[in-house]
Amino acid sequence: MNSLRIIGGRRLVGRVKAPGAKNSCLKLLALASMASDTCTLTNVPDITDVHSMCDLLESLGARITAKPGGAIQIDPTAITSAEPPEEIVRRMRASVQILGPLLARHGYVRMAFPGGCAIGSRPIDLHLKGLSAMGVRFSEEHGCITGRVAHRLTGAEIHLDFPSVGATENLMAAACLAKGVTTIRNAAREPEIVDQQNFLVRMGAQIRGAGTDTIRVTGVDGLSSTTYPVMPDRIQAGTFMLAAAATQGDVTVTDVVPEHVDALTAKLIEVGAAVIVSEDSVRVAMADRPNATTAKSMPYPGFPTDLQAPFVALLTTGKGTSIVTENVFNSRFRYVDELVRMGAQIGVDGRTAVIRGVPRLTGARLVAPDLRGGAALVIAALMADGESVVDGFEHVARGYDDLEGRLASLGASVQREDGPGAAVPD
Repeated sequence: MNSLRIIGGRRLVGRVKAPGAKNSCLKLLALASMASDTCTLTNVPDITDVHSMCDLLESLGARITAKPGGAIQIDPTAITSAEPPEEIVRRMRASVQILGPLLARHGYVRMAFPGGCAIGSRPIDLHLKGLSAMGVRFSEEHGCITGRVAHRLTGAEIHLDFPSVGATENLMAAACLAKGVTTIRNAAREPEIVDQQNFLVRMGAQIRGAGTDTIRVTGVDGLSSTTYPVMPDRIQAGTFMLAAAATQGDVTVTDVVPEHVDALTAKLIEVGAAVIVSEDSVRVAMADRPNATTAKSMPYPGFPTDLQAPFVALLTTGKGTSIVTENVFNSRFRYVDELVRMGAQIGVDGRTAVIRGVPRLTGARLVAPDLRGGAALVIAALMADGESVVDGFEHVARGYDDLEGRLASLGASVQREDGPGAAVPD
């Protein structure tokens, strides 16, 4: 198990760069498997989930080459297998994003249900329903999904019951090589969807509508190679913005798309932070405890569910009572008990957390339950009196590129301690 040792009470001050986006990069890696030749991604974050996706692609036959400066080359020409190993698939939720590309490329796939953080029910029924409409026949046996296409995927009219990001991305991928036109209605509107469209269009795909609730894809016979920069990570950027406010610091996050964090910016201003937005940076400064507020996680452009836990950490020392509602995942308050151990006063009823602000938190030994909950505990430790140790830091490393190094550059007292057997559990 990995740990992060933190001495709290230090203001974060300075500039920090937002790395490439985890939630985009993983999908782009999977999409590169559909190309006719080598693709190169730049601005790739150095995180555990990226390593796992590369392992998955290599298990299928792809050749992966890491280049200096955060670039990865993906040569898919030797891919012959459409059966990724269960051990790799169960490491992360994003493994499901290989489903559409493999069906489009091979007309066949067999894989286990994906793993990842235990933050509530995340069924893949919308993925399967949409792909079935395009001609895939699915069966399930012994915890594995098998999908087959008789000849070639065919375009279809698909209406998602919920604007699922993963389902939208999988269906876009599959539709690129399908015969005819596919229309995806009630599609997710997240910036990562736009990044996927831009990448696929560079490869020769015909797609329009990403960023709206209707996406139309006209299938083509093949996709070519390309070089593409991964978009900045709005969740990592938002985490540093929240850490600045929580420590009453002054931090400028660079290489960010400000409109991607608009919902968080509005909430930070509401709780009393000063926020200065430039063309590609956001500066957050805070001089007092935050004001109480309410927040509800929603699909983009609403408040992101991936920042709900770090936002609650900030509100634990708020002036008054705040209410935060989780509308996306049904088990995303598992980190709350750890905050309570630090002196926070939080009550959870179903999908709603009531946070009664206290003057300060105190350091404690903590266990990160998942990726974003772990980030919340790191923020809480940064603002707390005394020393804290966050165990299970390998969860956080799945989605944050050198978090400890970036925090140290802002003045935090942090030290990572790598223990034996530090693998991410299923």
